[in-house]
Amino acid sequence: MLSSQAQFLVDELGKLKGSVVKIGQVMALYGEHFLPDEVTEALHTLEDQTTSLGWASIEKELKAELGPSRLGELEVDPEPLGAASLGQVHRAKRKSDGLELVLKIQYPGVANAVDSDLNAVAQLLKIARLVSFGPEFKDWLGEVREMMHREVDYRLEARTTERFRQMLKEDPRFIVPRVLEEYSSARVIASTYEHGHSVSSEAVAQLSVERRSELGRAALELFFRELFEWGEIQTDPNFGNYRIRLAGEQGEDKAYDRIVLLDFGAVQKYSDEFLQPVIRMIRASYEGDLEQVIEGGVQLRFMSNDWPEDVLRRFGEVCMSVLEPLSRDRSQWPDYATNEQGQYRWKQSDLPSRVARQAARSAISRYFRVPPKEFVFLNRKLIGVYTFIAVLKAEFNGEDLLRRYLYGKDA
Repeated sequence: MLSSQAQFLVDELGKLKGSVVKIGQVMALYGEHFLPDEVTEALHTLEDQTTSLGWASIEKELKAELGPSRLGELEVDPEPLGAASLGQVHRAKRKSDGLELVLKIQYPGVANAVDSDLNAVAQLLKIARLVSFGPEFKDWLGEVREMMHREVDYRLEARTTERFRQMLKEDPRFIVPRVLEEYSSARVIASTYEHGHSVSSEAVAQLSVERRSELGRAALELFFRELFEWGEIQTDPNFGNYRIRLAGEQGEDKAYDRIVLLDFGAVQKYSDEFLQPVIRMIRASYEGDLEQVIEGGVQLRFMSNDWPEDVLRRFGEVCMSVLEPLSRDRSQWPDYATNEQGQYRWKQSDLPSRVARQAARSAISRYFRVPPKEFVFLNRKLIGVYTFIAVLKAEFNGEDLLRRYLYGKDA
């Protein structure tokens, strides 16, 4: 019965326009603790059903946003580079110097429709009787609302992109596009076009394991910088937000491969009040201190001191297992998770499946509390980083990187 209700939800969402499809995708990505499994599974099948707008409509939007004079400085490719539920992307070239750009153009009316679209989705969930509208769900729905408003705030995204570009300007392993303010507006972001290969492309797969591992280490260290230094994290794990620029390719003058970072519309800022217990749990996991892992979980309010002691212990052990590739105690690593040099094999380790089985065996689900919304986004980011590294089939131990960020560069 529930599966048919879930399918009803997806079918009805597909009939709607505006930001509804994006809202459904966000719910699928972050709703595992609030929605039944069948609903999240059904929502994951929801594809971007928005066909790209024709050039005449896009040109009209560009003229309205930039004005004919500024738009006249650009030669815009009428064929979109890509299209999604909130907007589409076009390549462009500045006529005066040939600078290659990308224009991200928001569809008309999308920003103003976020609230009404989200209300429509909530109403569908209620009609289908798929969720209980308790305080926790309402809080989560409010977070989805905030996230959607951030997604359509192109001025905020432009500022965030530039901030990340400045924070990473001394690290040549990463490329962040430069935003061109003169061709940007509330509904248009103009940035430099940065070429590269998909993470899952054959060109990247053909790299040596050493090169792929260096890319994996870079991705892991970027996450550590976001978490330990900046307190703000790009939480969208979509592989479309990354490109790999290969050394020596297309005029590339660097002797190493680099990661191109795209789309900063889903950056979350975290308070010290949230980050400190998270870091406490990470440090305790690294040190093998189960009691401190549990204390951190209690402080984050998804464990409780009134749980049975064995449940707390098993929950803490699951949390510690998540950090297996970063731990200094390698005695529990399965043989197939390491190569002959003792380096962790991220793809072959099958860590996500093993952790899921461990959690299922521990029977902790009936005690599990809905984690803070911040933790949901952080967990998704961690899964995204692990998946990125696994797709690269990287082989390296993360212990030395984590140690430096826990105890200082000289540790």
